[in-house]
Amino acid sequence: MNEIILNGFSNLNTPAILFFLLGFIASVIRSDIKIPDSIVKILSIYLMISIGYKGGYEIYHNGISSDLFKSVLISFLLGFLSTLIVFFIVYKLLKKDSVNAGAIAAHYGSVSVVTFITAISFLEKIGVEYKGYIVGMLALMESPAILIALILVRLFDKKTINFDPSAFKEIIKEALFNGSIVLLFGSLIIGFINGAKGFNLISPFFVTPFQGVLTLFLLEMGMIAGKRIEEFKKVGAKLGSLAVLFPIVNGIFGVSISTFFGLDIGTSTLFGVLTASSSYIAAPAAVRLALPEANPTFYITMSLAITFPFNIILGIPLYFSYANLLQKFLG
Repeated sequence: MNEIILNGFSNLNTPAILFFLLGFIASVIRSDIKIPDSIVKILSIYLMISIGYKGGYEIYHNGISSDLFKSVLISFLLGFLSTLIVFFIVYKLLKKDSVNAGAIAAHYGSVSVVTFITAISFLEKIGVEYKGYIVGMLALMESPAILIALILVRLFDKKTINFDPSAFKEIIKEALFNGSIVLLFGSLIIGFINGAKGFNLISPFFVTPFQGVLTLFLLEMGMIAGKRIEEFKKVGAKLGSLAVLFPIVNGIFGVSISTFFGLDIGTSTLFGVLTASSSYIAAPAAVRLALPEANPTFYITMSLAITFPFNIILGIPLYFSYANLLQKFLG
């Protein structure tokens, strides 16, 4: 318990997290702080390229191992099960309609790139190593959950989901080829191809300033999250509680499965973070297209205003501490 508290304080006492809180507070008190949308887009592109390229270089540096193939299996397993569990909890226990249950499941089965990047920053700060190929697993877990959630809605309510051929084609395109997926996978491949020579060329720009760029981006994310605080009442106590419970349960589940497969503490922690996180980029776009009847107040507020802040402030150190304890227990 003391370790979790210390790790939680360590994560909180970093510029990136503190600026997230500043952005949240600034939005709540209606300050006029604003980062232009064009700048935010540039920051997000920078982060995608930086983390993808570094992951590709790490694969080049460490080589392809059996752990890589284990991780592919883990990614599909976690993405499928987490989507299924969230759907049936919302649909059966909370008695929400299948459309809203599917929309929420799509978000919680998918992943948050920014949460993942923040987790990497946390591990690097405390000196814990992880496997570079995990960036590829992030991309693998982004898309399948969205498709699985839409299929579940199709099975339980055939009248409400838009499954005409043209719409379904757009859904697949959005799920598989959205900007974050293309940038991450593309940068990873380029980093692997370029190796050490290419990494040394771009590291002064894409590695050294990383923390500063992440800090600016989280300031903006804090402001966005703060703007949705007024919608908490519309979400309701039950869904609001699940927005905290889902990441805890899924995060512990993700760490446990990856540890069982023999992965190291850092990589297991990141699998926990991926499973615990909730998408607010790829999933909302796909859900708006395929499930226009779904209430965005539910899935956006849960994902962005509750789960995201919880994960980056408390969840990441929680999953790391659990991974650490589990590794010691299995010994």
